[in-house]
Amino acid sequence: MTQNTPLPPCHSVTARARQRVLSAAQLKAMGVPAARAVEQCGAGGPWQQPLPGVFVLHPGPLSGPERLRSALLYAGRPPVSGRRAASSRAADPAYGEAMLTGLAALSLYGFAVAPPAASVERIDVLVPRVRRLRSAGYARLLRTAEPPCPERVEGLPAAPVARALADAVAGLGDGVTVRRLLTEAVRGGHCEPAAVVGELNRAKVLGRPQVVHAVDTLLAEGRAMAEERLYDMVRTHGLKEPLWNVDLRLPGGPHLGGVDAYWPEEAVAVELDTRAPRHSRHDEKHEADWSAYAARREHLERLGVTVVHLTPRNLRDAREQQATVVRTALMAAADREPAAYVMILPR
Repeated sequence: MTQNTPLPPCHSVTARARQRVLSAAQLKAMGVPAARAVEQCGAGGPWQQPLPGVFVLHPGPLSGPERLRSALLYAGRPPVSGRRAASSRAADPAYGEAMLTGLAALSLYGFAVAPPAASVERIDVLVPRVRRLRSAGYARLLRTAEPPCPERVEGLPAAPVARALADAVAGLGDGVTVRRLLTEAVRGGHCEPAAVVGELNRAKVLGRPQVVHAVDTLLAEGRAMAEERLYDMVRTHGLKEPLWNVDLRLPGGPHLGGVDAYWPEEAVAVELDTRAPRHSRHDEKHEADWSAYAARREHLERLGVTVVHLTPRNLRDAREQQATVVRTALMAAADREPAAYVMILPR
């Protein structure tokens, strides 16, 4: 059989198919044996084999989506035993448990800072730790003991944004790029700062110099956006206008702390919980901060001040529900004992 020998009839179906990137197993199921597929990739042939066991049914450069799909097909091919590793979620028929991560995934999510998929030097693919397959060509395999649940983006499995960010940052040494990626994640509404910090901690990159400042910027950006959502919630849902960003203090007594919104007649305060997650159980300073945070809330509650905690994520995804929580607290004020008098100072 030569390159000029006609392919089996089923190839005419393949030629008309939307996908022009297929694995050896997929071609075999269509009646094209592996040896014949390899022949088609010879010099001057109509196909090419960019990665082991993966065939592109046209000559010339691969498009961005074709590079992504080919890397997934390579990383997700069944082990030699032919059996998929056991998993709590169903494996994709074509890609197994493989999913895009790092800059390739961010490009798929539409990050402006990430390079286009066609020019990403290395396409990072997340696979279970038990896979023995090695990286090849432009497909770089990253192993993990606990694969996240993938998102479907343009038909391809990709790690959640926060995980993809952490995997991208782990391979970057440029602080400017790191900061721009993290900022775009928050400004673009892709994920909340707390989720990103948690993944950066898991990847053990929080202590890197180029990451420390970027995380500070990320948290500040996240708080600013959460405050905007809070303003919008109050005004959109017809809540009474509060005093914004004030400090509370007992007359002649101690400082009770700052709150993001306060309704003095009802003694209701709103606090945005924008704290970064604990980096380590042994982080004594962080533990002290959390303890002080809880103690301040308990003190206000004992004085008769109702404290409503809102998270940036809930303000983004369930704003109407959060407005109902605040409205309920304001309406319940009439049935409570009067709160202690507190001084209200601008923050």
